[in-house]
Amino acid sequence: MNNKLESNNYKILAVENGTNIQDALKKMTRQSKYSLTEYKTLKSALKDFTQDSFDIIILDFSTITESKLEMLKEIRSKDENVYIILLINSSNLTIPLKDLKALSVQGYCEKDDKLEQLPLFVEAAVKSIDQMKIIKNMNEELSKSKEQLEKAYLESIETLRYTVEAKDRYTHGHSDRVSAYSVLIGQKLGLSQKDIQTLKIGGLFHDIGKIGISDSILLKNGKLTDKEYSEIKNHPIIGRNILSNAAIFEEIIPIVLYHHERYDGKGYPYGLSDQSIPFLARIISVADAFDAMTSRRSYRGELDLEYVKNEIRSKSGTQFDPIIATTFLDILNNEHHLVAMIKRSH
Repeated sequence: MNNKLESNNYKILAVENGTNIQDALKKMTRQSKYSLTEYKTLKSALKDFTQDSFDIIILDFSTITESKLEMLKEIRSKDENVYIILLINSSNLTIPLKDLKALSVQGYCEKDDKLEQLPLFVEAAVKSIDQMKIIKNMNEELSKSKEQLEKAYLESIETLRYTVEAKDRYTHGHSDRVSAYSVLIGQKLGLSQKDIQTLKIGGLFHDIGKIGISDSILLKNGKLTDKEYSEIKNHPIIGRNILSNAAIFEEIIPIVLYHHERYDGKGYPYGLSDQSIPFLARIISVADAFDAMTSRRSYRGELDLEYVKNEIRSKSGTQFDPIIATTFLDILNNEHHLVAMIKRSH
């Protein structure tokens, strides 16, 4: 049967076996910062431990058995932060201390009649607990600050994205559509939810590097010169440099950097080919090309859907990954209403 004193700051669960632990702690438990719950067996304490939380556990392990060791493992699995102090009698210790240390037991107090050292171990436990609370609070504050910084950075990048599309009325909604088309392809391919989310965000920001390209080039009515085209080809690297300052964009940087690489190695900026191009970037590449062909431009109108499908089919294995091209063609042939809905929405 247990004996619970009034609960306060530091909750101690003690399991004693013929040792008057409460007498050894009575001076400490008179202080308002302590409460003590006593049990005679570890097995009976487990139930209360499962239903409540404790800061410190004091266990009489003067004679350790395998069953006690298993129960200790269960306690540690339920709470990785609880501070465990073992009362031990080294002459009766039948399980090596290394097995106990593997369970992150923090204190070992030699068992004697008066247990005069135990209050010192408890005070040490309290100092450790306080220190961990300080560290936890600091980490939470740092995490909160990091989240605030990342949120502000995300909002800044989002503003840049809108700025890019606002420059040219013909590309308005382009990134939103590329994002949505890419998600459709990813879902059709059975990708994980994590990859789908990366595709979604990557599609939104794939052209962010165009913020660093001259308006005279971006808005030019007509064919670009070789020099102008060379400048355009810098936008994936510019995008990578913009996004690399925030950890939240780490997963999408390969998409931004490689979405203009070609399956046959004739793309830019690095001329990667085949499997060396990240798979999600290969998906964005198909979606990006499709939207470019099916959108109005200053120098031409929207291309016919059948013509676009033939283009994707003919460039499967050269410009596009054949698996992704085939998957998107299947969507266009059998689920075109989904593509049409995206186009209407953006």
